[in-house]
Amino acid sequence: MGKVKREKWSNEFSEWYNELLETAGIIDKRYPVKGMNVWLPYGLKIMRNIEAFIRAEMNRTGHEEVLFPALIPETEFQKEAEHIKGFEDEVYWVTHAGLDPLDVRLILRPTSETAMYSMFSLWIRSHADLPFKVYQIVNVYRYETKHTRPLIRVREISRFFEAHTAHVDFEDAERQIKEDLEIFDRLAKFLALPYIISKRPDWDKFPGAFYSLGAEIMMPDGRTLQIGTMHNYKQNFAKAYNIQYETETGDHEFVHQTTFGMSERLLAAVIAVHGDDSGMVLPPTIAPIQVVIVPIPKKDASVDVFAYAREIAEELRKAGFRVHVDERDIRPGRKYYDWELKGVPLRIEVGPRDVEGRKAVLARRDTFEKIPVERDAIVEEVKKTLDAIHENLYNRAKGFLESHIKRVDTIEEAKAVFEDRRGIVEIPWCGDEECGLKMEEELDAKMLGTPYPEEKAKAPEGKKCPVCGREAKFIARFARTY
Repeated sequence: MGKVKREKWSNEFSEWYNELLETAGIIDKRYPVKGMNVWLPYGLKIMRNIEAFIRAEMNRTGHEEVLFPALIPETEFQKEAEHIKGFEDEVYWVTHAGLDPLDVRLILRPTSETAMYSMFSLWIRSHADLPFKVYQIVNVYRYETKHTRPLIRVREISRFFEAHTAHVDFEDAERQIKEDLEIFDRLAKFLALPYIISKRPDWDKFPGAFYSLGAEIMMPDGRTLQIGTMHNYKQNFAKAYNIQYETETGDHEFVHQTTFGMSERLLAAVIAVHGDDSGMVLPPTIAPIQVVIVPIPKKDASVDVFAYAREIAEELRKAGFRVHVDERDIRPGRKYYDWELKGVPLRIEVGPRDVEGRKAVLARRDTFEKIPVERDAIVEEVKKTLDAIHENLYNRAKGFLESHIKRVDTIEEAKAVFEDRRGIVEIPWCGDEECGLKMEEELDAKMLGTPYPEEKAKAPEGKKCPVCGREAKFIARFARTY
């Protein structure tokens, strides 16, 4: 039986990650525009499985799918000054049509508020139109000046999910944020990803937002990765884009708006959090192949292991599993290596003795444990084992996340945590921006914000802000981030 090794995964994460994306067939980084990558078939299948769950959740919660153009006129972009301020350094400009300069310059969308909301003002007329809930999964473009990293920090986010909603009042918009958090929690469990939610400090909230929430996971190297955001805009964009509705009394009010965003970072998180030195370990929920069957033929055997493997595959397919029989003419060890690299959750090995005894051997990808099973019990055992794999992946990742969160009282203690193993530091904070920015500078780390829901954010009585010495109002989270 093999043993799970995570030495390279932990100590040389960046090299491990970049290499795996290519060898496992997720993306090809060699496209001749920096920060823009080509999706390969296997990677795209995994991403589509994630998106299928997101679409199902959107349908369940009454969101309608839309598809907006990628180009936004500068005139619309300029309507929301704070939004421009947040994105003006990152946008790609389209200035010419052929050789002729455009009368109005266009931008490739960095996100879609300024594209959508001019249309919202045409579509939303009455209180009967609310709540208004739409979403899309599209390409967005940001001129990322930092070091690009595939699926994590790119210049073309090619699988960008964004939900946009409009509501009669702030309370209904708050209900939407709660629904977004519920959707995200269901998605995270589907991906076996434990996470934390933080309310961003005002200096780091989304441009134009009243407040922003961010969901983070813990990466193998102790840095955090943001994999989801929720924003309550209040009426900030509605006033800029004149999105009003007629109330039941005939008055006109500006709508309240929210957004909810995610991207292919979800797949980056799955690869990073669950992997090991042998490659990816995919949760069964999103694996393109949940079960791979490897026939092990022997010369002069009187039984047909290939026919036996196909028979098992057919039964599993009828039971709803995604199955592949590997009939390549190469050594079994090479096949094991390939499927372990690609993260297939469960392997079934069948040799002549298994055919004769009406048995098979199940090999778990997460633990490398091998389990002999009777032929008649295969469907039941496969289901039970895949469920156990999913649960183990979640629990292992939860333990890793929780072991990397440490609460401290002083800057010196926080520095020691970052020097030792990085992770997330929770520290008392008075709430003043000046003190928060000072801690970011001292720790060479980013303030993720305060724990959410907000009842978790209050500092224990008697705690002092380590910068100014005043009474602490909040617990603030800091981390080195991607």
